[in-house]
Amino acid sequence: MSKQDNLQEADGNEEINITELNSESETSENQNDAQEDAVEEVNEVENEIEASDDSANEESVTEDEEPVAEKSDAKQTKADNHVDEIDEANAEDAEDEDNTDRHNLEDKDYHAMSMEKLTEEFEWLLKNKKIQTIKSHVDEIKSEFNSKFSEILEEKKEEFLADGGNEIDFYYSSPLKKQFNSLFKDYRNNLNAYYKTLETNLKANLEKRLEIIEEIKGLINVEENINTTYKHFKDLQEQWRNAGPIPRDKYNNAWNTYHHHVEIFYDFLHLNRDLRDMDFKHNLDQKLKIIERAEELAQDDNTNRSFRELQVLHKMWKEDLGPVDREHREAIWERFSNATKTIHDKRQAYYADVDKAQEANLEKKELIISKIEEIAKDDGNTHQTWQKKIKAIEALREDFFKAGKVPLKVNEATWAKFKAVVRTFNKKKNNFYKSLKKDQYTNLQKKLDLIKIAEDNKDSDDYETVTPLMKKIQNDWKQIGHVPRKDSDKIWKQFKAACNHYFDKLHAERKAENKVEFEAFDKKAKLLDSLKELKLSGKAEQDVETLKQKIEEWKNIGNVPQNKRFIEGKFNKTIDGLFSSLKMDKTEVEMIKFENKLDNLSQPDDTRLLDNEHNFIRKKIDEVKGEINQLENNLQFFTNIDETNPLVKDVLNNIENHKNNLALWEEKFRKLKELY
Repeated sequence: MSKQDNLQEADGNEEINITELNSESETSENQNDAQEDAVEEVNEVENEIEASDDSANEESVTEDEEPVAEKSDAKQTKADNHVDEIDEANAEDAEDEDNTDRHNLEDKDYHAMSMEKLTEEFEWLLKNKKIQTIKSHVDEIKSEFNSKFSEILEEKKEEFLADGGNEIDFYYSSPLKKQFNSLFKDYRNNLNAYYKTLETNLKANLEKRLEIIEEIKGLINVEENINTTYKHFKDLQEQWRNAGPIPRDKYNNAWNTYHHHVEIFYDFLHLNRDLRDMDFKHNLDQKLKIIERAEELAQDDNTNRSFRELQVLHKMWKEDLGPVDREHREAIWERFSNATKTIHDKRQAYYADVDKAQEANLEKKELIISKIEEIAKDDGNTHQTWQKKIKAIEALREDFFKAGKVPLKVNEATWAKFKAVVRTFNKKKNNFYKSLKKDQYTNLQKKLDLIKIAEDNKDSDDYETVTPLMKKIQNDWKQIGHVPRKDSDKIWKQFKAACNHYFDKLHAERKAENKVEFEAFDKKAKLLDSLKELKLSGKAEQDVETLKQKIEEWKNIGNVPQNKRFIEGKFNKTIDGLFSSLKMDKTEVEMIKFENKLDNLSQPDDTRLLDNEHNFIRKKIDEVKGEINQLENNLQFFTNIDETNPLVKDVLNNIENHKNNLALWEEKFRKLKELY
């Protein structure tokens, strides 16, 4: 046992009163020897605060009251596994009490977040958390943001080069990147200011603590009433507790040196057993409470929470409490150390499970990368094919970001491999669309040639010659493929205007010469009035036949003047209403109504109305398909698709209705195409 551990031997078999200490002549030879021993120990440890970091670590693994030399190598190694981790964490937090707030920050999957969401998270941390507590979160956010921006930058560069640009001229700017950089600049400036202030405070606090240690050392040599010395000692302890944080690399050495000299003082204080035993009892009671709480934490399955509270317990043990009687010292430290080890082992097991989960995530990401490689190998030769491939890659890309974290040692390599396969795909995609653009410019020239023909003939009066020509170039227009998107609407409007000008002129002239159309209008007006008064029999087949006869009668009347065409709409509305009142299959009714509509739209010399209907139906088909896709995507948000679930049932019914609607529109489209 070391000299410090012998302090309990000062108790002896005889009680010594404080009043006896007031008379130097009454001091026994043994008491003088004890004081000389204490002074000698002070001299031995005067420079202990300058000890190496290795020495500090060795001291920190034992109970604070016990000297390092007491512990065997085996016990030292054992303690290293679970107590060092606590001491190191407490040393880090000791620089600033607010440092512990970093443990309370919610861990989030920044890898799965978009750049917009990462920027929002960064801004929230800056506004709501202390600057010194968010470093690990900021580092991860910055890494993920830069990786994602780098990916976008590479894509933009590939597109720029694919469009024929020179690499030296490439430049890409993002408002989001500027916002992120501004936030990071604020973070860095605030953090630097914080550490500058902290460094000054830590140095001052360390100097104060060293002064306190020196004063405690000086108490051994003071010749004064022991009560006065003890009161001075307690005052120094209170000053120590309030001295503030110190640099983490000095934390363990400073505390171990402090406790060492506190023990020496208690060696000196062995002359008054009452004062010493009172402190020993208080320290024992408090340390037993700490042990009981540590043993409770050892049963808690929340390993991170247990570890954080265990840090606090070790801090209390080390910083707030002094030594206990020798007969309890080894036993209570063993209990506390065992509880600490249990929590440590559970925490290590937790991180082992995290490692396994990250290995599983790595397998997922490697599988996603291989799928992207397979898609990139296949060279598509149509726009539709590439659009499907692009959607597939985008879905895999989303899956990659949602797959979770991978082991840190392979994180960069996995990310680099992912970017490489995506880059390969993008190069092939860009090459295809670069080639496609050449074809589109060829198509553009063909359509410009048709526009010239249409504009050259739009004012012609040679209707017999020009009408077939205008119909032909309209058909040729449909056969020509896509043009560049920026030109598409412009040239279509130009071509349509020329064609409409010609056919409007043709129709105006013909209708002005045809008085029969006005007579037809009068007949149709009378027929329409009779329809409004028509009473159906209630028998579906009979009523359908009646309505078909009315439609045939309407058609046989002939065309009406252009400015009277509104009557066709009224007729269709009335007929539709009558059909809707029939008790028969709605789809069949809808097709009968549509066939009637097509009869009215069909003109021998003009396909414009049919063209408009053609475009309208095609647009409706696309819209319904889009709604079906959206509803089917919504189903994916249900982790378990239970058809008895009202929400799921509603979505499924909605999908079925849309599919029926789609089938009807597609049937109409087939009917319409038969007229071309």
